[in-house]
Amino acid sequence: MDDKIAIVDLGTNTFHLLLAQSHSGNYSILHQKRVPVKIGVGGINSNIITDAGIARAIEAMKNFNIILNQNNVSKVYAFGTSALRNASNGKDVAQKIKTETGIDVRIISGNEEADYIYEGVRAAIHIAETSLIVDIGGGSVEFVIGNHKGIIWKQSFEIGAQRLLEKFQKHDPILASEIKKLKSFLECSLPPLFDSIEKYKPQVLIGSSGTFDTLSEIHCTRNGLGYDPTAPETPLSFKSFYEIFHELIKKNRVERLQIPGMIEMRVDMIVVSCCLIDYLLDCYKNFQSLRVSSYSLKEGVLATLTQR
Repeated sequence: MDDKIAIVDLGTNTFHLLLAQSHSGNYSILHQKRVPVKIGVGGINSNIITDAGIARAIEAMKNFNIILNQNNVSKVYAFGTSALRNASNGKDVAQKIKTETGIDVRIISGNEEADYIYEGVRAAIHIAETSLIVDIGGGSVEFVIGNHKGIIWKQSFEIGAQRLLEKFQKHDPILASEIKKLKSFLECSLPPLFDSIEKYKPQVLIGSSGTFDTLSEIHCTRNGLGYDPTAPETPLSFKSFYEIFHELIKKNRVERLQIPGMIEMRVDMIVVSCCLIDYLLDCYKNFQSLRVSSYSLKEGVLATLTQR
């Protein structure tokens, strides 16, 4: 009998739901949904999920549960990431979700998150050359150096966009002095990354979902390319990234929302996320190309299940 399964990614900013149908060990994606739950807001840098954040999380999971019941899903794999793993009340929140919905949330380490992200990207893209995969979440950023054969190096850093936003962006548009402070913070946080980049010399930068999806959508809209959100890989160039970045840092929230291709879910965090990408490109100038994988953690979980 072919079963329906669900994968839920309880991210710091967004909760993602993926429904899939199994066919003799393979899976086809039936339905996807994302909700801007923002459980990190107001507590991410104090390592707490606020009462308002908990209420939004439970409401989102109850809504997901309705979809699961409507589709007769036989198995749910739910994963909590940075906000839940670092919050002093993270396990309590996971327990509340289980009590309210029956969904068992497994809080995973940054290393496990990086593994799943790599598997998701590998399912979307043939990673021919040594590449640096970057997944910018709300709570953490996962960096993976690898190729089609496997992971060479990986590390998760608790420097996600919600953390950076609350720590550094006090004005809108962001001030030059705030960008400078943010980049000084990254300089102190990322030596292990740059040591590994110098050692393994990745040729390709692969952005995994999130901010990169939005940058790709803006790029496609501007260049008449037609953006397909269901495609495993979508286009983006370094030239386009810099053009969009220099525009974003000059605009406030209302102006950013008017950019064709921008979505409200990303409008707040995209500035600091792009500051991080800009810092990375400034520190390492040897990337030959830029690629965007629409697949990330949840597709990585699906790929892992398929391999099993």
